[in-house]
Amino acid sequence: MKAPMATRATSKSSRAAVGPATPAAATPAAVDAVDTRYLETLVGYNARRAALSVIGLFLERMAVYGLKPVDFSVLSLITHNPGITSSQLCSALNVLPPNLVGMINALARRGLIQRLPHPRDGRALGLHLTEAGQALMVEAEQTASDLENQATDRLSPAERQTLIRLLRKVYLAA
Repeated sequence: MKAPMATRATSKSSRAAVGPATPAAATPAAVDAVDTRYLETLVGYNARRAALSVIGLFLERMAVYGLKPVDFSVLSLITHNPGITSSQLCSALNVLPPNLVGMINALARRGLIQRLPHPRDGRALGLHLTEAGQALMVEAEQTASDLENQATDRLSPAERQTLIRLLRKVYLAA
């Protein structure tokens, strides 16, 4: 059996005595201090906040070189792995091959990288930095190191290494 429906009062005095008729009529609450305690317990929230802080600096500093984060990552891998193949880059960066092709072509058009025959796989091409690419990456990697040090200046060297080690455990486990 259904309970009888309450009728809504229509006079102002009866509304005040009974309370608001609908949630829309409720007076909105005011927030003086934002409570972020729950979000601050989440790894993803904290990692994203930290990443936004570092990426903001990165974008600002790498604009001089015309590099986005993924461009820098590709060039850094080629710097430290001359002859790396596109498929190896895709694996290392977790990037789909179609997304990498455009980046590689753009970097080649800028004269930063070149494709050379792979010494062990006749079907593959190895990626190498040009002289211009090498010169750019010497400066860009120094800039990246400097900005990382600035972004983590409140951490001791041991804390910084621990943070990197822990973050790697999170994304390498995935």
